[in-house]
Amino acid sequence: MITPSFPRALQLVGLALAGFLMVACTPQTVYVDTADDRGDVVMGLDYRDFESAAGEMVEGMLGSGALDHPMGGRYVLVVSRVTNDTMQRISTDQLVRKIRSDLLQSGRVVVTTAVGLDGPEDQMNMAVRELRDSAEFNQNTVQGSGQLIAPDLSLSGIIRQRNLSMDQRQQQVEYYFELALTDLSTGLAIWEDQSIIVKRGSNQTVAW
Repeated sequence: MITPSFPRALQLVGLALAGFLMVACTPQTVYVDTADDRGDVVMGLDYRDFESAAGEMVEGMLGSGALDHPMGGRYVLVVSRVTNDTMQRISTDQLVRKIRSDLLQSGRVVVTTAVGLDGPEDQMNMAVRELRDSAEFNQNTVQGSGQLIAPDLSLSGIIRQRNLSMDQRQQQVEYYFELALTDLSTGLAIWEDQSIIVKRGSNQTVAW
């Protein structure tokens, strides 16, 4: 039987102890209460920032009267392009979806998914219309022509980022959420607004 030398045994014990300490010091994974999240603020954009910006934008849009239909009905809204001009790889859809949801719940607009800059947002809008004249489907249940509703309004925008050095230790990161609502019958912007989120922290913190 070969026994490890004392230095070798000490090395093995050290590795085992290091591994134990790494496991013991690893933060525990926990659920976050998004309704009352008091966790650390990050320099990048997180869900709290999208919630805040979306809420501010929707409040401004509804309060401006731009969505008050003169006939008492609801406008049809289409989402155009919302551009990410930040240093981060984020999906602007996270902002758009929240805004759409809040606007739909307001009862002021309906959103079309049959139109988009890159084709229908929901491809099924056109796919079901390809069933016309198919012997496999009851034609009385197939969507007829001339039923899709064209949009009245278009929502577009951009998210910008600006980094400023405060001193040798601190930086300031500014995020600008800018949206515009366009009347598609005239091409005129009937509402525009900007929501600004500013964060200050260590220069060692990466903001992308």
